[in-house]
Amino acid sequence: MTKIALIGKPNVGKSSLFNRIAKRREAITSEVSGTTRDVKKAEILINETPAILIDTGGLDDSTTLFSKVKEKSLQAAKEADIILYMVDGKMLPDDEDKKIFFQIQKLSKNTALVVNKIDNDKQAREIGWEFSGFGAKDMFFLSVAHNRGTRKLIEWIENKLPKRNEERVLKEDEDDFSLEEILKEEELSENERDRTREDNEIKIAIIGRVNVGKSSLLNALLEEDRSVVSEVAGTTIDPVDEKMVYKDRLFTFIDTAGIRRRGKIEGIEKYALNRTRSMLENADIALLVLDASEDFKELDERIANLIDKFELGCVIVLNKWDKCQLDYKQSVQKVRERFKFLSYAPIITVSALNRKRVHKLHDLILEVYKNYTFRIPTSKLNDILKRTNKKHQLPSDHGKITKIYFATQFDIKPPRIALIMNRPKSLHFSYKRYLINQLREYFDFTGTQIILEAKKKKSDEEFE
Repeated sequence: MTKIALIGKPNVGKSSLFNRIAKRREAITSEVSGTTRDVKKAEILINETPAILIDTGGLDDSTTLFSKVKEKSLQAAKEADIILYMVDGKMLPDDEDKKIFFQIQKLSKNTALVVNKIDNDKQAREIGWEFSGFGAKDMFFLSVAHNRGTRKLIEWIENKLPKRNEERVLKEDEDDFSLEEILKEEELSENERDRTREDNEIKIAIIGRVNVGKSSLLNALLEEDRSVVSEVAGTTIDPVDEKMVYKDRLFTFIDTAGIRRRGKIEGIEKYALNRTRSMLENADIALLVLDASEDFKELDERIANLIDKFELGCVIVLNKWDKCQLDYKQSVQKVRERFKFLSYAPIITVSALNRKRVHKLHDLILEVYKNYTFRIPTSKLNDILKRTNKKHQLPSDHGKITKIYFATQFDIKPPRIALIMNRPKSLHFSYKRYLINQLREYFDFTGTQIILEAKKKKSDEEFE
């Protein structure tokens, strides 16, 4: 797909234009200079033609961190097909802007100068000659904040895109708890239904406290320096997503902003936290990154609880293993004791900065995703249910008989199983836990929760 990069100094409105073109709030915007620090990408449609829109950090050499941001931004420009160089129309153009623009023009013939913060035609006429020194073949005067002039820019972009029509097919599945219809289903048809539901993309969110090494882990997974890495806590503000293909599967990694204690969340970080939560709503698997070189914090547990809340598959990543003072057995025991609610999650030790053992994560992600999307055939599920009930009978409800008539898995991501009962409200959590443990003995559900939902059979309404 065609790549469109937004380049420019800090606070010229790149992220606002990014959101305007994408027609959704993808990038975090604020008056704080240097809000965008990583390269952010989004797949968009411009008049039904797909493209990749790229928001970059501001070009600034004032600090070591911002110098790294600038390096990433210029690299994005080199890889782009269309470049929009943005400047602030309220400020006079300086020689540094012109120098960078001349360099960028050599990278792509489809380069436009975008002068932002121009509220009317009179302002555009008055300052037009000042920006003519850039020698831009295509120049646009607009106000992103007031949505003025953006249509002409988008039309120009559209003319640079290859013409292509794509059909988008939406598929819907319906849950059905009818015993008669379920028993008619063949195992083959169940597998076919799973294949239609499951696409080729696996969305993986990298979560953890600030400075535990999430960006370093992303770079190591991609085997390239994709995210800006710095000793400055909170370097990643906007969630960064990057794609790679591994064994014919598309991995989309999301490097989320580091999470602090509520009292220490400052400025734009509160927006980053909200964005992180929205990213988790659409993720499949979470890589929970913990710092193996220090004691776990209460905040680690709170972050881990997000995995349970959003019902994600999970891999626990013990990073900075080269600095750990404990052996492997002691470290695993420490994790299991602190994160009992993630007992199903596999643990892997890595050193992201040195890229040691990170390569093992790719196959582990595939394994967890397979379990996360696994469906138990109805006949096998009910056979297991009979065996488990013989081992340990379902407790009665104040002397009244409680029955599970049958079970069926009605969803995946994570596996969801309906237990059709005469008294669904009487199913105790301890028996539910027993059933889940039994299912784990029969099937490999490493890395995923199993959700059991008690449902009422209509013919048993009189028992209520």
